[in-house]
Amino acid sequence: MSARLKLSTVLPLGPDVAALLRRAIALEEAGLDYIGVPEAYGIDCVSLLGYLAARTSTVGLVSGIMPIYSRTPTLIAMTAAGLDEVSQGRFELGLGVSGPQVVEGWHGVRYDRPLGRTREVIEICRSVWRRERLIHQGISYQIPVPEGEGTGLGKPLKLIVAPRRDRIPIHLAALGERNVALAAELADGWIPYLYVPELADLVWGEALAAGSARRPADLGPLQIFAGGPFALGSDVEPLRQQARPRLALYIGGMGARGANCYNDVVRRYGFSAQAAEIQDYYLAGDRAAAEAAVPEELLAGTSLIGDEAYVRDRLQAYAATGVTTLQIDPIGPDPLADVRRLRELIESL
Repeated sequence: MSARLKLSTVLPLGPDVAALLRRAIALEEAGLDYIGVPEAYGIDCVSLLGYLAARTSTVGLVSGIMPIYSRTPTLIAMTAAGLDEVSQGRFELGLGVSGPQVVEGWHGVRYDRPLGRTREVIEICRSVWRRERLIHQGISYQIPVPEGEGTGLGKPLKLIVAPRRDRIPIHLAALGERNVALAAELADGWIPYLYVPELADLVWGEALAAGSARRPADLGPLQIFAGGPFALGSDVEPLRQQARPRLALYIGGMGARGANCYNDVVRRYGFSAQAAEIQDYYLAGDRAAAEAAVPEELLAGTSLIGDEAYVRDRLQAYAATGVTTLQIDPIGPDPLADVRRLRELIESL
């Protein structure tokens, strides 16, 4: 490999903050490069990221994922600057559009123009961090409020204090072709899900190439965060099977029929019949049947569960497709030992 793979994990959603902190500190000590904090419609990610910033010292902290519809673009930029300050430059901004179920059903905001909004949010954040007087007249966001609207008292402002960095890395969670192309064009990094290295080019190759062709040179190479459940050992098949409920949920239960990006990815991988079957079972309420319908090839392809020789091969497969950060979910009986050994395997490649 031309560059060392970095290691990342995303903490599970849950109310036990003390347990999450213990896990984060142990993973930092085991050699992880990044820890991500999800949000969805649970505890907000910002509170926990600030807590982790105060209690960790070296690991990078990533919002994974902060949905763009739940905050104004300037608040996203201010929050990122604040987290970067309290973490002493360790924060990286993971953004995504989430989906209409959460955006409209939880936040009460119309799910419109996801692609255009994402582009504008990136532009606004970078302008704020450069401490420019903010003037942005886009389709989704007009800052200040245009003349003739509002009170007429709004004026262009700039961030009061200089941020620690004027360029905080932005990573986009994206699966659709246009969103992936946008990530390759404008983001520092791309976070896919259900990433199978051997099949990824079938689904995203053209989009990545199209976006990369428009990518400004000063952005540098696109970082890619991808991986899956991870465990080392010779008798790990039961651990691999543990992924069935989660895969069935995403492939069958997320979104709606005809509007499920995870289902679309699996179809494009070549599992059209299985994707349809999983969705049919899941939407009919038969979760056990949906889980049983998840193909073994998908379970294996989206995980790093096996003996050292197998995992070493998987590392090389990920690196060969441009993955720069291996995003793992350590699920073995001794996850910290597994992470430490994985770091050694990476160093040996």
